[in-house]
Parts: sequence; C-alpha cells; structure tokens
Amino acid sequence: MPITKLIAITVMTVSALITTAAWASDSDDHERAKKALQSGQILPLRTVLESLERKQPGKVLEVELEQKDALWIYKVKLLRADGQLIKLMLDAKTAELIERKNRDVPERRKIESSR
Repeated sequence: MPITKLIAITVMTVSALITTAAWASDSDDHERAKKALQSGQILPLRTVLESLERKQPGKVLEVELEQKDALWIYKVKLLRADGQLIKLMLDAKTAELIERKNRDVPERRKIESSR
C-alpha cells in the first residue's frame, strides 16, 4: 500500500478515535492536542509517519498521542514485513525515537507458513 494512502487512512482513523474518545471521556484531550499542534509543541501525525516510514518500514497498526508531564509522545504499533510487531515511542515534537520494543507475532508466521 502506498505510504500516502496509508497515512491518509491512519490520520482518518486516529482522528475518528480521538474524536470518539473525546466525546466518550474527556473532550479536553482533543483540544489540548489541537492546541499543542497549533503552538508547535507537536509535529503533525503525517510528518511523524513519513519520517518513520523512512527509518522503520512497515504497516502502522495503531497510533496514540499522550502527554507525560511536559513531553508529548506518539505511541506507534508497527508490523514489519518479517512479522515483527514493534512498539515505538516517539517524541511528538521532533519525531525522535524515545523507546522501542520488539515482539514476534507467531500467529502471522503460522498463517504465512500454511499458504
């Protein structure tokens, strides 16, 4: 799938999730994230995902935006072509990697080997 299409789908999904979560829990979170983007505290998700695609190719499964103290963090779950599930924590202002966790996804390997 082309990166632009993947980014568009991810942005729409994340926007829908943020909006739904805002209605369901605290509409404040959406406004804080919007203000953080407008004030330059965070990069647009599109920019972060484009940077990530160059460094860590794979399929983006999930993206969350969280604020821990004064630091905004994008949490990204990424499925690589080799079946590795990678959880990344990225500084939302710089797109720099903060933390990376790898997990093998045995179910995917079983499906691929049975084909």
